[in-house]
Amino acid sequence: MRVRLTRRQESWKWGSCLVFLGAVAFSLGLSALLLAAQGKPPLEALRGFFQGAFGSGYALTDTLRKAVPLYLCSLGVAVTFRMRVWNIGAEGQYALGAVGATWAVLTFSALPMVLLLPLMFICGGIAGGLWALVPGLLKARLQLNEIISTLMLNYIGILLLEYLVYGPWKDPASFGFPMTEQFPAAAVIPRIPGTKLHWGLAVCLLAGAAVWIWLTRTRLGYELRASGSGPRASRYARMPYGFLVCLVMAICGALAGWAGLVETSASAGRLQPSIMAGYGYTAIVVAWLARLNPLTIAVAAFLLAGLRVGVENIQLMHQVPAAFGDIMEGLILLSVLAGQFFTTYKVRLRRETPVPGEEGA
Repeated sequence: MRVRLTRRQESWKWGSCLVFLGAVAFSLGLSALLLAAQGKPPLEALRGFFQGAFGSGYALTDTLRKAVPLYLCSLGVAVTFRMRVWNIGAEGQYALGAVGATWAVLTFSALPMVLLLPLMFICGGIAGGLWALVPGLLKARLQLNEIISTLMLNYIGILLLEYLVYGPWKDPASFGFPMTEQFPAAAVIPRIPGTKLHWGLAVCLLAGAAVWIWLTRTRLGYELRASGSGPRASRYARMPYGFLVCLVMAICGALAGWAGLVETSASAGRLQPSIMAGYGYTAIVVAWLARLNPLTIAVAAFLLAGLRVGVENIQLMHQVPAAFGDIMEGLILLSVLAGQFFTTYKVRLRRETPVPGEEGA
């Protein structure tokens, strides 16, 4: 019996959906085995996971709140990945966006909400965008590897945030805790009436629609997608490759900066180190799972946010280590990526037929 692989000539209808669901089920099965290895009841823990993430109105609200910064970071990462610019720095751009918005609050705290909130979005977007523009310029001008430069800038951005909240921006009345003063009411993104969700959700919808229209309905978006073939192909077609690299990096940084702003304003109400929850790194997983599509990123962000909320529920119920959520994320990503192999290739088993004359040799 021989195994033969052949590339699919036509798209496999419903194949991607089936492979995705099968990969998620497989990764959940592995997670159940890991739970059992720790002495936890796997079925009860998985039930608690789903109930904690999606089983009630409160759980869905919590999942949606966590999906907002994750979606904005993932949207920016997907824009750069479409051009094959491997930006790993959404975490640092997220931190700089929070810092830029906080600077606006601390400097212009007396402004009314109609002026202060837009100013926060401008400052947060500019701070995140400029932070991302640095590795963009280094890549466009000096061909510096953007994976290394964006990764290193993550550490610098996080340390800058910590320096500010431990030092010059520390609230004297915080009893030694590293955090700024509580934001005034004018600097807090209000809640949607009748719900526990905030208007950051509307920012996601507007940003997602704008990016989708830009990528699919404009010439610049077409050039961006075409430049994903590589700098040589884009230069041969007379496309401004260096300009596009800087543009997508700045847009990604601005979106990640808005994510940091929304989390700082709507969830924490002040700048503090706990807002650094790894959204920038998880955004890479979300973007790949959604195949860089702005619409399906919303679904993937919601599911990954639910994963975080569900794992938190397992931690409370069964005292599971916090790192278990990272393990589940990794298992899901690896399973889905491995499953994509079957959407590209067919696996066929062939029975070997004996060659006449060799059977009795």
